[in-house]
Amino acid sequence: MSISGAVARLTLSRPETRNSLTSAMWAALPQFAAGLAEDRSAKALVIVGAGDEAFSSGADISEFPETYANPEAARRYNAAVRNALASVAAIPIPVIAEIRGVCFGGGCSLALHCDLRFADETSRFAITPAKLGLAYSFGDTKRLVAAVGPARAKDILYSGRVLSSGEALRAGLIDFAYPSGELGDAVADYAENLSRVSQSSIRVAKATVDSIAAGAGEEDAELRKAFEATFSGPDFAEGHAAFREKRKPVFE
Repeated sequence: MSISGAVARLTLSRPETRNSLTSAMWAALPQFAAGLAEDRSAKALVIVGAGDEAFSSGADISEFPETYANPEAARRYNAAVRNALASVAAIPIPVIAEIRGVCFGGGCSLALHCDLRFADETSRFAITPAKLGLAYSFGDTKRLVAAVGPARAKDILYSGRVLSSGEALRAGLIDFAYPSGELGDAVADYAENLSRVSQSSIRVAKATVDSIAAGAGEEDAELRKAFEATFSGPDFAEGHAAFREKRKPVFE
């Protein structure tokens, strides 16, 4: 991980295997996420794959004889992956996937657990459990359905076919697409802009949207408290003052 100003970057760095995700990488994600949640200097996180060929090709298949050696091993491994993905989704600051090249299987799961997905024209997407005789997890499927809808999710899961960046954008699998060579600057500019707005507003917005996406019909006591706290917080005082003085706000 590296931090430049207010933007943290997490690089999946196994270019020799197209950044496939090992058991050790899944196991390290919750601790990384917890540390980032406590680091108030970071206002956004960008997750990117090393090199130009891949965001991530998914789980490291060379580990399968061990990770799926028996039902108990499979349960442990799947639980570790679920925990890792949940920890990324729970990071309170915006998390952006910066995608080049292949984004397959578990790599696509990781991208779906980010808040936003930016990709360039080299990106390709596939979810391929049907080609391995496996199933996609409930949690990952739920996020896929939320992104692309039930029919398109079935198509992607049934066929295991590869989607181009253009099709992925039209389907809703990614949120923004850029020509090759422009993606890095676009993500950097977007993340830097996020660092200049109210962080209390962003954190409450993320928690609220995630609660609604999870099926909540109304806010719970914690969300109500967070919402009401913004009206007496320093960011609102600064935002209101900046509006009256016709200047840009400078938030803490």
